[in-house]
Amino acid sequence: MTNKILHFPALRSGLRHSPTLTTPALDPEQVADALGSGMCPTDSSFDQFLSDPMRALSSQYWTPLAVAVRAAEWFDERNIRTVVDIGSGAGKFCVSAALAGHCHFTGLEHRERLVTTARALARTFKVENRVHFLQGALGATRLPSADAYYLYNPFEENVLERSSRIDEDVELSTERYTRDLHAVRELLVAARPGSYVLTYNGFGARLPAGYRQLCVDRELPNVLSLWRKATPRLIAHHDPISAS
Repeated sequence: MTNKILHFPALRSGLRHSPTLTTPALDPEQVADALGSGMCPTDSSFDQFLSDPMRALSSQYWTPLAVAVRAAEWFDERNIRTVVDIGSGAGKFCVSAALAGHCHFTGLEHRERLVTTARALARTFKVENRVHFLQGALGATRLPSADAYYLYNPFEENVLERSSRIDEDVELSTERYTRDLHAVRELLVAARPGSYVLTYNGFGARLPAGYRQLCVDRELPNVLSLWRKATPRLIAHHDPISAS
C-alpha cells in the first residue's frame, strides 16, 4: 500500500472536448460512443436528455462529465467493478461513468422523482443492465456490497438555505445532516479492507482511520480524490486523514 499522492492533468490527451461534440443535437449513441472512446463531450450534450428542471440543477448538483470520465479511468486502472453512488440524484454520474468505463453502478437516492429520472436516463443510454437505482435513505436502505463508494458532497443540501435546495419533498435539516454523516461513517468502517472511496468536493467529514489517498485531481472544478482502506495491520499504525 502506498501513501504517495499521484497528480494527473484535468484531462488526459484522449479526453479533450472535441469540436464535433459541442452541438446539443447529438443523439444518445453519439454521446455514448464519445465517452466509450475516451473523449469528454460537453455537459450540455449530455444534459439535453434530462428534463428542463433537471438540466437547471445540473451545474450545482450533478457530477460534471469530466469528473465521471476521470473516475471511470481510475476505476478501470484498479480493476474496480462495482460502485455505489450515495446521493445519485438524476443519475448523471452513474450513467456517464458506466459509458466511459466497465463498472456496474448502484445509485442510492431518497427522492422518488429523481430515481424515476435516473432510471429513464439509464434506459436512454442503454446501460440499465449495469446501472441500477434504489430509493431510500442511507442507513435505512440495504446496499449491495461494492468495491468502491462515490460521494459528491451528498449531505450538504441539509445545511443550505431553502432557496438553494432542490425541493422540500424530503427531510432536510441539521439533524438529518448529522445522521447522514454518522451513517456514512458506519458504512465505511464496516467496509472490507481494500475497499475504495471516491470523493468529489469532499463529503463534510473525515474518512475513518485506515483510508489512504491514492490519487487526486485538483484541476477539475472541485477536488477529486480516490482513497483505499488498508488492512487492519496497517490501520493500527496510522491516524485518520481528512478527505476534504
